[in-house]
Amino acid sequence: MTKEFDLGALLAERGAERYELHAKHLNHQLPRMLRTIGFDKVYERAEGAHFWDADGNDYLDMLAGFGVMGLGRHHPVVRKALHDVLDASLADLTRFDCPPLPGLLAERLLSYSPHLDRVFFGNSGTEAVETALKFARYATGRRRILYCAHAFHGLTAGSLSVNGETGFRDGFAPLLPDTAVPLGDLDSLARELRKGDVAALIVEPIQGKGVHEAPPGYLRAAQDMLHRHKALLIADEVQTGLGRTGKFYAYQHEDGVEPDLVCVAKALSGGYVPVGATLGKDWIFQKVYSSMDRVLVHSASFGSNAQAMAAGLAVLSVMENEEIVANAAAVGERLTSRLTELADRYELLADVRGRGLMIGIEFGRPNSLRLRSRWTMLQAARKGLFAQMVVVPLLQRHRILTQVSGDHLEVIKLIPPLIIDASDADRFVDAFTEVMEDAHNGGGLMWDFGKTLVRQAVANR
Repeated sequence: MTKEFDLGALLAERGAERYELHAKHLNHQLPRMLRTIGFDKVYERAEGAHFWDADGNDYLDMLAGFGVMGLGRHHPVVRKALHDVLDASLADLTRFDCPPLPGLLAERLLSYSPHLDRVFFGNSGTEAVETALKFARYATGRRRILYCAHAFHGLTAGSLSVNGETGFRDGFAPLLPDTAVPLGDLDSLARELRKGDVAALIVEPIQGKGVHEAPPGYLRAAQDMLHRHKALLIADEVQTGLGRTGKFYAYQHEDGVEPDLVCVAKALSGGYVPVGATLGKDWIFQKVYSSMDRVLVHSASFGSNAQAMAAGLAVLSVMENEEIVANAAAVGERLTSRLTELADRYELLADVRGRGLMIGIEFGRPNSLRLRSRWTMLQAARKGLFAQMVVVPLLQRHRILTQVSGDHLEVIKLIPPLIIDASDADRFVDAFTEVMEDAHNGGGLMWDFGKTLVRQAVANR
């Protein structure tokens, strides 16, 4: 007799095997990495910006699933929307009808960027980028895409072509024709545009890798230059969008910037159902879908599914009703201000930068001989180890989840749920201050862990 499926019973029976199952059947390096840095925790439940382990210990989430959990975990409004859409038993994904939810979500999304006209819904940030690249190339009749050095736009073949980190690209060539230009360098952009084969420039208004913001005036000047050369501006707002930086979109911090295509995802999901969206101008969509013969020339099997659309609509409703964007701006200002004050106190702390609740904390070479010798030891083994040394005690001692902002970078990136409050911000700053104090006073546990990381880095060479 077939046993009825019981998810709760399955988790109770097999949940303790989680790390072994990953090691055997999934990416075997993930559990190995987590154990090496002491991140092999077992979280039992989560709500808002907090996790709890089996012993009832509370953890503060300053990572938000790399930005996915914009509203935190299990927001009641999003949960209810998903229950409602499941209970409605809709005729979903027939592919030969026009259900209302995609149109309603597109209408709401476009209201935040009135210069744009149409939306394509996919399932992820990288799909949103892939869509923008395809649409830009087809609409302009050109093939080459420009991107900024150190950019991250996804890991599928097209988005990988505009990825500024060689570690992700190595071994996957050939990719699409592309050229990197330095973020903020208008002369380099002009030089490439003069060749006459550029379809678009894709840019993160604030780069996730290292948390580097485009210089003031760059996006507007780049947009004008692109348009003079009949090329497009693509804004990748997958991580920066939906209030993360204290504006609905990060490009809105600069007057007059109106990208031709905008990519969003992550927080639009409500943390439940994957969704990506590419917003664009009408003429671009008119060219791509130029006739009934081309009606399915670009589509996605699960795109516009009812659950994802319901989640997206609920997210936008919560953002308005709970003033999420304003909260991100206010709490982000509190965090940045308090952290900036620490830069004068601790020589290992080189810079604090960002907007809203997207903040980079960068560490640098100290002046004192005692600290400089230890810093040099870590740098010789592998750049980025000191930042990892800070991340670990934040989790182990203070139960705060953070991570470095990219491989070989001495930068921690804070991208917490946008719902965190002043007490959460203060909890992080107080814990971070203790870790910095320990590092500058030669705290044994922290530097001993650094030696462990050095040995691991050497062994992996």
